[in-house]
Amino acid sequence: MSEVPVIDLSQAPGERAAWDRPAWIVYLWAICELLFVTNAWQISSGLRVRVLRAFGAEIGDGVVFRPRTRVKFPWKLHIGDHSWIGEGVWFHNQDHIYLANDVVISQETFLTTGSHAHRRDMALITRPIQIEAGAWITSRCVVLGGTRVGRSALARPLTVVSGDIPANAVISGPDASVVGTRFALESAA
Repeated sequence: MSEVPVIDLSQAPGERAAWDRPAWIVYLWAICELLFVTNAWQISSGLRVRVLRAFGAEIGDGVVFRPRTRVKFPWKLHIGDHSWIGEGVWFHNQDHIYLANDVVISQETFLTTGSHAHRRDMALITRPIQIEAGAWITSRCVVLGGTRVGRSALARPLTVVSGDIPANAVISGPDASVVGTRFALESAA
């Protein structure tokens, strides 16, 4: 019986594949993120938003950005008006993340656009995330690259959100099963 292979990670493609900016900007962002965005002692949502915008994030009016948030690449973050970003949210956005207006991303949720998709060469594969208006991703969810969450959909806590989530759906669990509807809609007469 042949031995199961091991991927030689020293030969894997580099981590800088998704940077899209010179190294000095990425390093400067890492310092600013630590001081102004992730820092739990920095309590001003407005300052946090201004620093993110200075590095290229597109953030609408009235957005609330709580402490301990992480953003891998602010130039790949797009947030519509009046959205709420909870404490400890991590945007691991090696590709673009688009949040429409009035979106809630609750505490400790992890949004990741990168994967290796079980590749033998460990090359990075990225796909954007799109979350439509009024959607609510509750606490400690994981949102995977390539996901589109429909208008006013709701993901229950600890849901792994992936694929195409219908508008107004309530989803739950590791396979994002639709378990109900969020709002009762009147049928057309």
